[in-house]
Amino acid sequence: MPVRVVDTATPSSQPSPGQEANTGHPSPPRCSLLSAGRSFAGTQNVSSLQKDEAWKVNVRIHGCDLEQGYLCGTMEALNVPLADTPVVTFWEGEIVDAKNYTFFTGKWEASPEDDIRHWSKFPSFMPLLSQIETDGGKSLDFSNYPYIFMRWKEQYFVNVGVDCGLTIAGFYYVCFSCSDGSISGFYYDPNSSPFQKLELKCTNEKSSGFTFSSYELQ
Repeated sequence: MPVRVVDTATPSSQPSPGQEANTGHPSPPRCSLLSAGRSFAGTQNVSSLQKDEAWKVNVRIHGCDLEQGYLCGTMEALNVPLADTPVVTFWEGEIVDAKNYTFFTGKWEASPEDDIRHWSKFPSFMPLLSQIETDGGKSLDFSNYPYIFMRWKEQYFVNVGVDCGLTIAGFYYVCFSCSDGSISGFYYDPNSSPFQKLELKCTNEKSSGFTFSSYELQ
């Protein structure tokens, strides 16, 4: 979901190739609530020093591959000021599994300090912190951990132009609860209001199908 820019300067950022972490690690636990077709609804707080504001947000997952640490979906913001219709973006995600991706982003203008600062806002991350400080988290086993950590990076606007006054330059730090499908996240973009919080709940319904650009997902 696009986020309003605080600083008008929006430096370009080219994503680097996917991080290579250790091989041989088991994937995070399979969870039926994190699968193609699942929908989530909630809000994103986009408050700034000047204004307190929250946008209603819907998210749908269109693809999920735990072995490759990959997922993708769409995000819809329903009450964006000055927008005549809901604003929809397409995003791709990286699943932190110590195999394909680690907790350290390594791109999108995020430093290791930025990473730890944002991940530490999730209570479920704190039991892992000491091991991450020891070896970067390379020895962590997520196969039975009740939470799945991800990064979501919006790739493009679906139904509005890039001149709409919003930005998708940043990305989300995301924590997914395997027990109830709830999602919490924080948006990071040096040029936007910090720590914009995303809170979503699973709607417990699956789509019968969805066609999106080159994607046709059932």
